[in-house]
Amino acid sequence: MFEQKIQAISPIILALIAGIFTWFMTALGASMVLMIKRVNQKIFDLALGFAAGVMIAASFWSLLQPAIEMSEKLNIVSWLPPAVGFILGAIFLRLFDMIIPHLHLQSPIHEAEGLKVSLRRSTLLVLAVTLHNIPEGLAIGVSFGAHALKPEDVSLISSVVLAFGIGIQNIPEGFAISIPLRAEGFSRLKSFSVGQISGIVEPIFAVVGVLMVEVMQNLLPYALGFAAGAMIFITAEELIPESQKKGNSDIATAGLIIGFTLMMILDVAFK
Repeated sequence: MFEQKIQAISPIILALIAGIFTWFMTALGASMVLMIKRVNQKIFDLALGFAAGVMIAASFWSLLQPAIEMSEKLNIVSWLPPAVGFILGAIFLRLFDMIIPHLHLQSPIHEAEGLKVSLRRSTLLVLAVTLHNIPEGLAIGVSFGAHALKPEDVSLISSVVLAFGIGIQNIPEGFAISIPLRAEGFSRLKSFSVGQISGIVEPIFAVVGVLMVEVMQNLLPYALGFAAGAMIFITAEELIPESQKKGNSDIATAGLIIGFTLMMILDVAFK
């Protein structure tokens, strides 16, 4: 009965609520700066690895696997739509990566990427995390939109678990942006405010994801693959390299394994 009431709600509203939840989790992580100024590098790298593991697992079980199952019902090569969508999603994020000025968390300012503009290091750091949050919002929106169109292929609980998993890994992301800001001289309150605002794009792009699915109803497997490709691009481009940059590769890898396993269990157990 409760699930039927939830399913009666517009997928746009559900995706928006899920996106706000993940934004809140980013703010929760950023709030740690109100209590501490620095975090142990090993813990920091463990958290980044954990986030990477969650992203990889979510990309497959919540997005690519449903895309493959849908494709099998279309009497076409089952791997083609998710593969094409996956590549397009990665290309889409690569274009964003080339255009939006940003700086990876543990990099010197001369390694800033994107268009060359005169921005403060703190602004570039926030733009990097904001760029990271775009595919997460898209993935949430695409999942809820896919459930509305094909509930037999994408269950409501699967979409909820995806949002929950992304929310969990947003906690370390929140403090990953707020702690460096504090170390650079920002006040605790300003570090928190700037850190949490990077998550605002998630509810926005969650709605965009639903609208994209509604426009691409006949291309749903491509849309799911697209969201997965965008997420994997960010994971490989940013999270994994950042987690291993300071020499804690074993710890970062352990975090990735833990994050992947947790997300796999959540997705499979509650599907």
